[in-house]
Amino acid sequence: MARARMTDESLIQAAAELADEIGFDNVTVSALARKLGVKDASLYSRLENARDLRVKVAVLALAELADQVADALAGRAGKDALVAFANAYRDYAKRHPGRYAATQLDVDPATAAASAAMRHAEMTRAILRGYDLAEPDQTDAIRLLHGTFYGYVSLETTGRYDSHPRTVEDSWSRALDALDAVLRNWPPA
Repeated sequence: MARARMTDESLIQAAAELADEIGFDNVTVSALARKLGVKDASLYSRLENARDLRVKVAVLALAELADQVADALAGRAGKDALVAFANAYRDYAKRHPGRYAATQLDVDPATAAASAAMRHAEMTRAILRGYDLAEPDQTDAIRLLHGTFYGYVSLETTGRYDSHPRTVEDSWSRALDALDAVLRNWPPA
């Protein structure tokens, strides 16, 4: 039986699935070749090295996450937009742990500019305009939101919250209430 022709898109999709299965840090050209049932050398016509593979997975994951967040934000403003954004981010991280880890990869400025990273920043700024935040407060608030979401999701997905009787969902909801209160009452410089 003839093997189906592999496209660049199917190759990166398979690598993203592999990241979710074995962890983003374990994605290598060899691991992908094993998953696809091909020799390592056959992948090097499409990939420069493991770093190139990991960057391509990161770009894919950033686009997927941006699409999911954009869908969640449609027609929302204020706290509703904040909650929709946060929940989409958290849901993606829980459903796709390897891809989510890939979104944290430090990429070169040209790759970042060509990726969906800018969409993430624009969507976050759109939420913050609903709170009447201008620069430099927007940048500070973006960092606060990213740090809060990243920290919470990282701790949750590693089981750090499992030993307390209060549910993770209840704490998440209260954290979003607190972020909304902070954004509505942003301290003057």
